[in-house]
Amino acid sequence: MATDELSKKLERRVNINEGEENGVSPSTLVWNPYTEFKEFSRKEIKGYEKMFNTYDVGGDKYIDLLELKHMMEKLGAPQTHLALKNMIKEVDEDHDSKISFREFLLIFRKAAAGEFAEGTGLFEIYSQLSEVDVDKEGVKGAKNFFEAKIDTQSRSNKFEEEIKQEQEEKRKELEEKKIRQAAFKEKANLFA
Repeated sequence: MATDELSKKLERRVNINEGEENGVSPSTLVWNPYTEFKEFSRKEIKGYEKMFNTYDVGGDKYIDLLELKHMMEKLGAPQTHLALKNMIKEVDEDHDSKISFREFLLIFRKAAAGEFAEGTGLFEIYSQLSEVDVDKEGVKGAKNFFEAKIDTQSRSNKFEEEIKQEQEEKRKELEEKKIRQAAFKEKANLFA
């Protein structure tokens, strides 16, 4: 049994060496956006991921041409078929004619670096999705957003701080939940 397993591994290695099989290691398929896109905070990446999943209607972890078309229409910047194809081509590193989450993050990296001209579709995505709508969020919400953004950029160890903040929020939520449960039990005892 062990010899069969070893012989299969050796046979696969020979096939890879002779070029008959693609030798992609499973570990190379693992991708962590937090380590590659260090210029974004964890909160920003989670926001981008939520946004990506909103427009990934098919749920296949890619935004295809049709989904990109709908996304641009919802953002108020409809594009022609050719412009949509060019938008995909500009960030499509694996040439599959779809935008993966990694490629979606590249849009924001390149736009922040000033690689897109104003008026192009990808710049529209960046400008629409990275701005705060004061009417929707309110002045205090916009103020808090920008203060938090400045604070995040100024911190040298931002990921560690964010993880601590998330843990603190979870701890507070658990405490509030315990308090609510205790209050509920007290009220329930009044009726018992």
